[in-house]
Amino acid sequence: MALKFELFDRKQYASLIAAVFQDYVLFSFDIKDNIILNKEENEGRLREVIEKAGLKETLEKLPSGIDTPVGKQFSRQGVEFSGGEKQKIAMARACYKNSPFIIMDEPTAALDPLAELKLYAEFNDIIGERTAIFISHRLASAKFCDRIIVLNDGRVVETGAHERLMEAKGRYYEMFHLQAELYA
Repeated sequence: MALKFELFDRKQYASLIAAVFQDYVLFSFDIKDNIILNKEENEGRLREVIEKAGLKETLEKLPSGIDTPVGKQFSRQGVEFSGGEKQKIAMARACYKNSPFIIMDEPTAALDPLAELKLYAEFNDIIGERTAIFISHRLASAKFCDRIIVLNDGRVVETGAHERLMEAKGRYYEMFHLQAELYA
């Protein structure tokens, strides 16, 4: 007889974590339902996450606003959103869930540089009191993080804040400068 150890009930575990992956899924529902995902609707929180995710202006331009269908698969009134707009909907979804932990894997990959910069500038406000794990290959995005963990060949090779890692002149410093040269 195999022993089964469970620390958390599956639903309890899922309630602890919200995620924004670079390969997220949006459903052919309206924008509101894509954000709240069958959770109880809280209009105030919904407005807040729309604002924080940078969707407010986009929604104001749509005739049906937040009730606009995503995609045209089931509705001619649906909208085919850009990659950046879809990513903002995914970000709003993760924030609406209001879990204590949020994992973001390249959450700005589809955003234009200005939207990406705005997200970085407002990141702490967007995340609030939650613990966030921000996964990125773009090291400029790591500057606002409290703690950076540098991996190489599956091993932790450095850890610390941006300033400390730059002073150490190790792997992070090398990679940061290599990427910076691409933008010079």
